[in-house]
Amino acid sequence: MVGTNTNKDLNGQLRIVIVGHVDHGKSTLIGRLLNDTGSLPDGKVEQVHEMSRKRGMPFEWAFVMDALQAERDQGITIDTTQIHFKTAQRPYVIIDAPGHTEFLKNMVTGASQADAALLVIDAAEGALEQSRRHAFLLHLLGVRQVAVAVNKMDRVEYGEARFKAVSAEIRDYLASLGVGVDTIIPIAARHGDNIVGRSPNMSWYKGPTVVQALDAFRPQAPLTEQPLRFPVQDVYKPNDSRILAGRIESGRLRVGDTLRFAPTDATAKVVSIEAWNHPGPVLSAAAGQSIGITLDKRIFAERGHIAHLEESPPHVTSRLSVRLFWLVSEPLVVGKSYTLKIATAEHRVTVEAITNVLNIDDLSTGEAPSVRRNEIAEVVLRARAPIAIDLVGDLPRTGRGVLIDGHDVVGGCVAIDVEAADANKPVANLHAVSHAVTAEERADANGHGGGILWLTGLSGAGKSTLAMALERVLFDRGWQVFVLDGDGVRQGLNAGLGFSAEDRSENIRRVAEASKLFADAGMVVIASLISPLKADRERARAIGGDRFHEVFVSADLATCESRDPKGLYKRARAGEIAEFTGVSAPYEAPESAELTLDTGKLGQTEALGQLVDYVDRAFGQAGRKRNRL
Repeated sequence: MVGTNTNKDLNGQLRIVIVGHVDHGKSTLIGRLLNDTGSLPDGKVEQVHEMSRKRGMPFEWAFVMDALQAERDQGITIDTTQIHFKTAQRPYVIIDAPGHTEFLKNMVTGASQADAALLVIDAAEGALEQSRRHAFLLHLLGVRQVAVAVNKMDRVEYGEARFKAVSAEIRDYLASLGVGVDTIIPIAARHGDNIVGRSPNMSWYKGPTVVQALDAFRPQAPLTEQPLRFPVQDVYKPNDSRILAGRIESGRLRVGDTLRFAPTDATAKVVSIEAWNHPGPVLSAAAGQSIGITLDKRIFAERGHIAHLEESPPHVTSRLSVRLFWLVSEPLVVGKSYTLKIATAEHRVTVEAITNVLNIDDLSTGEAPSVRRNEIAEVVLRARAPIAIDLVGDLPRTGRGVLIDGHDVVGGCVAIDVEAADANKPVANLHAVSHAVTAEERADANGHGGGILWLTGLSGAGKSTLAMALERVLFDRGWQVFVLDGDGVRQGLNAGLGFSAEDRSENIRRVAEASKLFADAGMVVIASLISPLKADRERARAIGGDRFHEVFVSADLATCESRDPKGLYKRARAGEIAEFTGVSAPYEAPESAELTLDTGKLGQTEALGQLVDYVDRAFGQAGRKRNRL
């Protein structure tokens, strides 16, 4: 179980990211800020003095917080470092983000967590390309409160004219991005000028110090007051219970709340809230807490699904526009597929179009066949399965994500638009059709109800044999029945699908949708597929609803392999078939199938008899009458 997390963001703490070009003095500024506010542990300054002496280097305030040995040796900040400090007004977390081009990935990680930013610019050099890129990244990641520190004023003899020139340059640039600058402060971090106290060297400056500028930042709207977003991290099944675990990203939930889960739109009521090592019952939970919940009914919910309240749903779409920052040397191109990670969800997406690529220097945009390293672009992504997402302007925490290629993060992105015809809006020119014949009328005419029998099990377990035999028995009785066999649908309905993990999952989804149509028509459809993964079968159950009945045709691997009716096990053992279920790919056995038939112990006639008996109970006239009572 995930533990309860106390999120200090909810208690007035502000997270400030400090960014800027390499060597413009970020680390020096932070070291001096910590010292001058009395936030350093006892002896830390002396430790830095001694370390510098042993290395034969002059004293550097930057070494106060440069924790990595490689950073001290190279003189650059490699990773993001988080430091807690406090002013008289409130506590802070400072996120020191690397400025070097090679470490922009880490800068994106740091800035994505920030409430506000301090952009550091060298007074002599001005806003170089890297500074402009960092400024745009702040805009990209939704950081709207920005102060600028024009550092190293001692190197320009504390000149007011130079400060005004640099201020005008950066103010105009940020304004062109739609980023308002709260204040611009002239400082000399090495000497402490305008950090905490006013500098006698710049008596012409009448604005706030760095500390006063930080204290002037406005806290964002509390996450607890925003719409509920509870991304499911995992599903635990201790004993007979089922616990959905995750962290609440925004909003609140309470016992008794009715939750909807995107993208499936499944609905259930919260029965209990589980928290790690909590002394008593938990009746409510809020943003920042990691919890588990139990529901009043079993629904299909898995990692990546987002729980929300009915009145404030996220967008659900398979086509969205994102603004991204590309991080790697291999360019992004149309047609390439990546994994889009948002909160706990991972979606396979394909680049459908590159709308435009931004020139970071002059902010001009234009079409391009690719997006290269360190470029910013607007891109259209399309997914096979629906994605639950918020626009970054509405809810940043569930409106931004990363693109992954293999195991590497290749880009950071924010959602700026979704296809108008998403799952929360009526699709243009498409309307729900009310049939003139009801399900009860069909059942009365047929003498049985419609439904789905989903036969799952290893190859060779006997699924197809039982499915065809059952079809014969029911047809001879006059029932409306049809078999959808795995090999058959692969040759027709799903002929265009391959055998990747995504295609196999899509194969199951399509069969489930087709089966639902058969069931709607009043037929008993027998779907016979290996369907090895629980998640895929749960999706099929969610599609089929109450008419879905899972039948586990169980036989151990040795029995199935000894039968090997199609010679597939022999070929798999010879390495001719990759990812073959039971040999080189897993089979996840059902835990609560409506019926289990062990064909390793049951003869075909006995297994068929049990299956027919179950069908009579589930779909026959007697079963229908019992369900009506």
